[in-house]
Amino acid sequence: MSLTGSLIFHHYSGKEGDRYKLSKGELKELLTSELTDFLSGQKDPLLVDKIMKDLDSNKDNEVDFNEFVILVAALTVACNDFFEEQLKKEGY
Repeated sequence: MSLTGSLIFHHYSGKEGDRYKLSKGELKELLTSELTDFLSGQKDPLLVDKIMKDLDSNKDNEVDFNEFVILVAALTVACNDFFEEQLKKEGY
């Protein structure tokens, strides 16, 4: 996990409640601000709720840094898969 990811997490986590965890509102703000293109292409109005549920492994209705890393890892894998497919289409 990069320092940038940690800084982004803590920028949003300190706004409500526990300063070391993301509430659903903080997670939504992070996703909306940092992943604008990803969210704008989604049609599911419950997407943030689903992401929150998937990330919140201890079911405390917040996302701590360790749970957040799962999202970052999943996005990294998805980006890598996308780029590999693009390279294959281009003949590399």
